[in-house]
Amino acid sequence: MHLMLRCVVLEAGTGRLAENIAYFARTLRAAGLPVGPGAVVDAVAAVAAAGIGHRQDFRATLHAVFVKKREHSAVFDQAFAIFWRKRALMERMMAAMMPVAPGRPDDKRQEALRRVSEALYNDASKLDEREQDRLELDARMTVSDLEVFKTRDFEQMTAAEVAEAKRQVAQLVLPLDMIRTRRMRAHSGGRLIDPRASLRASMRAGAGGIVLRRREAAERHPPIVALCDISGSMSQYSQIFLHFLHALAKSGRKVHSFVFATELTNVSRALQAHRDPDLALAAATRQVRDWDGGTRIGTALAVFNRQWSRRVLSQGAVVLLITDGLERQGTEELRFQMDRLHRSCRRLIWLNPLLRYDAFEPKAAGIRAMLPHVDEFRTIHNLRSMADLCAALSARHSVGGDPRRFLLGTAG
Repeated sequence: MHLMLRCVVLEAGTGRLAENIAYFARTLRAAGLPVGPGAVVDAVAAVAAAGIGHRQDFRATLHAVFVKKREHSAVFDQAFAIFWRKRALMERMMAAMMPVAPGRPDDKRQEALRRVSEALYNDASKLDEREQDRLELDARMTVSDLEVFKTRDFEQMTAAEVAEAKRQVAQLVLPLDMIRTRRMRAHSGGRLIDPRASLRASMRAGAGGIVLRRREAAERHPPIVALCDISGSMSQYSQIFLHFLHALAKSGRKVHSFVFATELTNVSRALQAHRDPDLALAAATRQVRDWDGGTRIGTALAVFNRQWSRRVLSQGAVVLLITDGLERQGTEELRFQMDRLHRSCRRLIWLNPLLRYDAFEPKAAGIRAMLPHVDEFRTIHNLRSMADLCAALSARHSVGGDPRRFLLGTAG
């Protein structure tokens, strides 16, 4: 990346401007924006091509490269205003670090300012270690603050809160569901008699009598198959959910993880290759070419049903489909592929972050096409909803999340 950046700098003749753009991109990434090395090279090349004229032209050039989602514009604006203004820079940064009164949950400007200030001061703040421990105890270990934190939307979290949410995910009580298999195991209170074990025990006992040995069906955890939408509207939720899948795989369960936006990618081995969740997620991200891209749910499900369903949907697998269902084309294909997926697995659970809204209605054509073919319809937007998912997976039967209540409201 550094070699590519140096080549662009030499061609553009921009001096230290390219280095400052790289530092600015690092700040945006720390604030929560999905900015990679490729975006830095594109930004330097775009500035070299467009030239440095008016301040607004320079801002528009960087905005076109670094901002991929509408909600990221507020973060970019705050970062640009602070990073690229030399006069009164320290005063503005210190003002950003000052505590503010709690406002409305949807105040995007204050949320963006807080994320940018944390990103800029992540390395500069050198507090005493004991003081940091005291602040963490005061801020995080109270019951009321923890309950409020569990209900905070992943999309509204700061960079530090996202890191804390990932640690909380690793501490969740993982699903304890068990299913019976065709294999048998020895059990003293079993309902069936094991002829072979009984004969061997009787021969060892001699001719004094017949010793009966019993057995029962063995139980094991069913496999988990996750299909995660990583398009622009779902990337923040999918990243944290991939940490949940990593914790499941680390516990010894069989987990198959797939991500999709415009194409389907199997990231199961990457998530299981490292014990550290961040390293595992980084390895999975390197395999994906369409992160934060568009959405083709029907096409991704068709590829899964054709290439992977027979390999991973055996032994009573449970399928977790994480997507908002906003498919704009091919609803007939989507309906067919959802029906095929539903018939191939033991249980299909659809996790949709749009359910966090109380006034949610399945008006989108893609959502209406998918709803009839799922067993449960749940939200997945905060830590509490993730804990509810663990409880639902632990139950032998469906617990809440009935999709029929939405279907009845849209009948006709």
